[in-house]
Amino acid sequence: MKKVGIVMGSASDLPVVRKAIDTLASLEIPYEVHVYSAHRTPAEAAAFAGSARANGFGVIIAAAGMAAHLAGALAAKTTLPVIGIPCKSNTLDGIDALLSTVQMPSGIPVATVAIDGATNAALLAAQILALSDDELARKLDEKRANDAKAVLEKDAAVALEFQQ
Repeated sequence: MKKVGIVMGSASDLPVVRKAIDTLASLEIPYEVHVYSAHRTPAEAAAFAGSARANGFGVIIAAAGMAAHLAGALAAKTTLPVIGIPCKSNTLDGIDALLSTVQMPSGIPVATVAIDGATNAALLAAQILALSDDELARKLDEKRANDAKAVLEKDAAVALEFQQ
């Protein structure tokens, strides 16, 4: 199975990124986690993205806040799918990161999830990998069924509590 590369622009993004890590681990998807800044370590970020396919990666997840150029910088150096996670900051509540991540020029796409949407980033990465992995597709179907079951159990509990 291909690996997922997870790159965050700062170690302060780790609390958000942990949700992606946990989701990938629950699906038994191999991953690597790195801290590379689009602005402070651009050569390292570019080298990672440029060699990602040869190093066994199938998808890259990039998490960054504020100016959030990381996902675009990585996408510029690879044709692997890149999923951006805009991270919330104190200044503009992540809107700046969202706009920086989603507004990519034609020819350099970045799939973008919600602000702090690490779980969905991991699930989207899993869905991409599942295109060529039937076992992973089965795990995703099972997860969806379990998630639906959990919601219906909560519905039953709420309905019982407020039954008249």
